Amino acid sequence: MRTILHSDLNNFYASVEMLKHPECKDVPVVVCGSKEDRHGIVLAKNQLAKELGVKTGEVLWQAEKKCKGNLVKFTADFPSYLKVSSAVREIYSRFTDKIEPFGIDECWLDVTASVKYFGTGEEIAEKIRTAVKEEIGVTVSVGVSFNKVFAKLGSDMKKPDAITVISPENYKDTVWKLSAEDLLYVGRSTQKKLNLLGIRTIGDIATSEEKILTNILGVWGKTLHDYANGKDDSPVVDKRAEEGVKSIGNSMTNYKDLYTFEEVKTLILLLSESVAARLRESGLGRAKTVKITVTDNLLQTVGKQGTLVKPTSSALDIAREAYKLFDKLYSWKNPVRGLGVSVCNFTMGLEQLSFDFDVDKESKKDRLDGVVDKIRKKYGNNSVQRARILQDKKYSQTDIKGEHVIAPGNLTGGQEKFF
Repeated sequence: MRTILHSDLNNFYASVEMLKHPECKDVPVVVCGSKEDRHGIVLAKNQLAKELGVKTGEVLWQAEKKCKGNLVKFTADFPSYLKVSSAVREIYSRFTDKIEPFGIDECWLDVTASVKYFGTGEEIAEKIRTAVKEEIGVTVSVGVSFNKVFAKLGSDMKKPDAITVISPENYKDTVWKLSAEDLLYVGRSTQKKLNLLGIRTIGDIATSEEKILTNILGVWGKTLHDYANGKDDSPVVDKRAEEGVKSIGNSMTNYKDLYTFEEVKTLILLLSESVAARLRESGLGRAKTVKITVTDNLLQTVGKQGTLVKPTSSALDIAREAYKLFDKLYSWKNPVRGLGVSVCNFTMGLEQLSFDFDVDKESKKDRLDGVVDKIRKKYGNNSVQRARILQDKKYSQTDIKGEHVIAPGNLTGGQEKFF
């Protein structure tokens, strides 16, 4: 049986700000986007603000009202958050090399092979919890279980600074009483469909007839039925590794909502640069298909894919196809919160050339991409950037290829070295 941990840094952005500003540890604190970026929306809050009713996603004036003028506000500082996140992952790596990030503040760890050296899953979780608190200065909640889904549930059940164990023996008593929406990947739309059938808890999902779930949710109904019954054998995958021959992609939840196509095009280009560079490194040849996913500010996601006229490994070619797909796909009922770009259907080095294939032009393009790749490899992924990207300061500081999160930061060790 596997031993899987899910580690979730508590109130992460706010916790980092309190590391930088220890004088604020006893007052309510929120981290927000600038008024220009997200109109002062709360991105994170500390425990004191949470106890006063402050919620992530609400506008700043609402949070200020709840705290009766005692609220301390910080603008999000993503390089600092990534610096701390990287240091915490170094602690994780002492116990396993199987680490799968799930955003900047969460990771799954497969410690199955580590228990004979470091103790039980719960004991390893305790070692991690203590090390993060003492060495970094932030706290972490850890779920311990026999699969990824239940480990994630465990880390959410007790906060802050806690460990929860969900085992084959106790999961029905522990998990089944939780709301259906607490199950990983049950979003608002799915929850509404389940509620219409009287399915309100994870236990309800587990004990429902699988056929009923598949009738309303398709294949996804079976997946959720399996998850609720502890049947999840998905591996912990290092997200820095290539995604294999099926697809190569990258996505980002943006630091601000996007309201215009021109803003969207800039983010698409940033993502396409990362995807193209990873494709060229992979040895898979050129891609024939481009796919785009779009998430609005209500967290509803849609997607569309298209076949390229000519296979490519060029960022500009990928971006241009993604522009077309977005324009056909998105109706602009709501602003855009996140985007994803991926490519698939690879040539594997074998290509059938059409009569209009310009060998010289493609060769020059490949040589130019190769030179840029060498410069970036030597001096960093941000050493060569397109003018469109440089127009946005935060994008220009974002190493989207090296890290699947906003804004780069260099790893430093020890709490006293962070800020």
